[in-house]
Parts: sequence; structure tokens; C-alpha cells
Amino acid sequence: MSEATNRRRRRRHLVGGALGIMLLAGCGERARLIFDPGSSGAGPRIFIDVPETGLARVPEGPMATVAGRAIDENGVDTLYVLVVGGEQFRPFTPEEPTDTLRFILPISTAGHGGDTLTVLVFATDHAGVRGDTAARTLIVQ
Repeated sequence: MSEATNRRRRRRHLVGGALGIMLLAGCGERARLIFDPGSSGAGPRIFIDVPETGLARVPEGPMATVAGRAIDENGVDTLYVLVVGGEQFRPFTPEEPTDTLRFILPISTAGHGGDTLTVLVFATDHAGVRGDTAARTLIVQ
């Protein structure tokens, strides 16, 4: 394997391990919000605050940041993140029930010089309703 491939693999394991530790820290029993049947029926709304625009140029290596929030009056149950062209994230479920879930996503740009990464974020509420998907396109320079 080339040196670049080995570096990417090591970084991928490092990022994956760090995310795994963060997710394991949040595992365990959690209380669920209970809502009456008159819920809105609309899924969580996703707002990406950083980067502010749909298309952003970011430098290569080690990380770019995508940050925002998921909001739902019925309670945000699970946040999903897909990175087209990059590393993937496991679904995140908050430890405590919340109507607003803030997130900061470290997106690895190492070894992606010249690539375009598309970050897709959506969430489901406690009633299982999926909200719309928010997206940011990162052009790695």
C-alpha cells in the first residue's frame, strides 16, 4: 500500500475510535419523552449553521467542521449523518430527551485534496417521523 493510503487508514481509525468513544459514553438507558397522539406529524427541522452557505471551500487535512441543530417539538430521537465521498458516522441518539439537539461534526478532509464531499444531515423524532435533509457541499482544496 502507498504511504498516502496508510495515512488515510490511520486517520480513519483515529477518527472512528474517537467517535466510538463519544457514542459509547452516551449509551445506556435513557428516558423517552411521551407525547399525546396530537403530535404535529412533521419531522425534525435541521439547521446547519457552519458553514453558512451550501457550498464551502475548505483546506485539506485534518478536519473541517459542520455544525448545527435539529429541532422538533415532539423531541429529537436520532440524528443521521451521511458524508458522500468521505467517512461515515453512526446514527446518534441523545442520552437525555430534547427538543433541540445541537451537533458539531468533525469531517475528515485528510487525503481528500481536490475532492468534493457532500454532508447530508437528517433526524427522526420520538414518533418515528423523519424530517427533511439539510446538506452542505465541501470542496477540499
